[in-house]
Amino acid sequence: MSDPHQPATPPGTDEGDIERRAALSEALGKEVWPADRDTLVAKAQEGNATDNVLAQLRRLPEGRQFENVQDVARTLGLGTEQQRF
Repeated sequence: MSDPHQPATPPGTDEGDIERRAALSEALGKEVWPADRDTLVAKAQEGNATDNVLAQLRRLPEGRQFENVQDVARTLGLGTEQQRF
């Protein structure tokens, strides 16, 4: 049985999740936070984000503020690094 954890990825993530989160981060930048879904979609459109990134952002619930890309990734069901204590 193979280990689903990729050697170079943090526990709780997979390579696809990391790539999707990186694409979101690149499209949104650091200055937009905190922001709601509509603000994030508008920011991504301004930056000519891919259709895939825009589709992911449009899946976010309305009326909620997101604090950062990690918050968006969790809401979208993307794996995020496990917290270190």
